[in-house]
Amino acid sequence: MALRRTWREKHGQTATVWGVRLLLIVVVLTAWELMGGTLFDITFTSKPSAIGGRLAEWWADGTLWTHSWVTIQEIVYGFLLGALVGAIAGFVLASLQLAYRVLDPFIMALYAIPKVALAPLFIVWFGIGMHMKVLLAAATVFFLVFLNTAAGVREVDRGLVDAVRLMGGTRRDIARKVVLPASMTGVLTGLKVAIPYALIGAVIGELVASNQGLGYLINDAASKFDTAGVFATLVVLSVVAALLNVCVGLIGRRVNRWKPVEAQG
Repeated sequence: MALRRTWREKHGQTATVWGVRLLLIVVVLTAWELMGGTLFDITFTSKPSAIGGRLAEWWADGTLWTHSWVTIQEIVYGFLLGALVGAIAGFVLASLQLAYRVLDPFIMALYAIPKVALAPLFIVWFGIGMHMKVLLAAATVFFLVFLNTAAGVREVDRGLVDAVRLMGGTRRDIARKVVLPASMTGVLTGLKVAIPYALIGAVIGELVASNQGLGYLINDAASKFDTAGVFATLVVLSVVAALLNVCVGLIGRRVNRWKPVEAQG
């Protein structure tokens, strides 16, 4: 009995949350299936059974994997490029207070530009190949990671910095042993927030001009009034985003040991 109570104490709430989530999904899908074709025109809403059938069809003929792989590459490459440049730029500029104050309004002005408005310009510069989608995704990710990283650096406890300096620490020591670990919260927050935007950037590029990828599948299905195909593609995009979130979460747990004890608590 004690073991059973212990398991319930540790996992009971988690099991309940997942149970309610699954129940909610079942209820929504069942209601959608029953109301499709009766209360709602399936031309506009489709049905879960039709969406599942379209996914099975695409899986069988290879369409799903072919186009998903293209989009996944664009998302991953764009995310890595934008995150790397954004984290480095945020760390460096936030450490140089004068440079940050000078450049901050220009960076915010660029950040305010809707990234979808950059797509036509990127087509002119880079063509309609994968490079354009990767760079559009990277541009979207860059600002989110940059701003969160810079915020993390600027919020570092100045008392810790002064203490290391008084003990003879160099600028490199301060950056490596104080600023970098303490700013990990901002970096990881930026990475998590940027994941869906990397996907959005890649798919926007595909919607504007592409002959492959999940954005292309959406365009192709919509042009044929294939609502089931559009929803099927959205399901795949949701799964891809969820998997990317899991990956960043795992990375975050490993990096978490760099953070000071107070930040972890």
